[in-house]
Amino acid sequence: MTHPARDLLKTTTATLAPDPHGNPLVPRIAQGTAPRSTLAALALEQTWVIPADRRAFEHLAERSAATDPEAAAFFTTLAEGEALAGERLTAFARACGADETAEASYEPLPGCQAYPAYVAWLALNAAPADVVLALTANFSAWGGYCATIATALRERYGFPDEACAFFDFFAEPSPELDRLAARAVEAGLDEGRLNETRAHGYGRLLQAYEASFWSTLGEPTS
Repeated sequence: MTHPARDLLKTTTATLAPDPHGNPLVPRIAQGTAPRSTLAALALEQTWVIPADRRAFEHLAERSAATDPEAAAFFTTLAEGEALAGERLTAFARACGADETAEASYEPLPGCQAYPAYVAWLALNAAPADVVLALTANFSAWGGYCATIATALRERYGFPDEACAFFDFFAEPSPELDRLAARAVEAGLDEGRLNETRAHGYGRLLQAYEASFWSTLGEPTS
């Protein structure tokens, strides 16, 4: 029996997989050579990314609720996940030395915030089924980065479990989210709501902005 939706998700994820040598920062974190100031910047950038993505996913869920309930369920679950991740972020920030004053005064970097800005653009302009496919392909790389970072924070930096929980959350496989993505893509294919070429284009840009996030943080500071 064929599973066109799952096959499409698998092939799109493989096609859009980032260059394994294209992320300058995560290998440095894995080796323990990234300074804590860079880890603090990672935490502070995420204090901007997480709530922005949550609101974008909530908007996508609202947009698709009436006409594309499968996509709406996917985006609702994503938004709930972002809320849970946000609750775990503070412990990481504090372990890096970023307190409430640092959070309040932090000026986010354009190269890091291009990703959530584009997610917001997708929330306003893209067909929800296309966004499901594009995001799911991107999440595979993000989850792998988080798994590497979670291990390194414990083994290289001596962070406690609480400070690693943000990355543990995203590194953990989510069969339920995979199921919802497959259902949304299947419905999009069956009902002609999914444009594979357009979704691939969205995914390509998401991966580019993901790369921008890591390369910006990985730049040497003067």
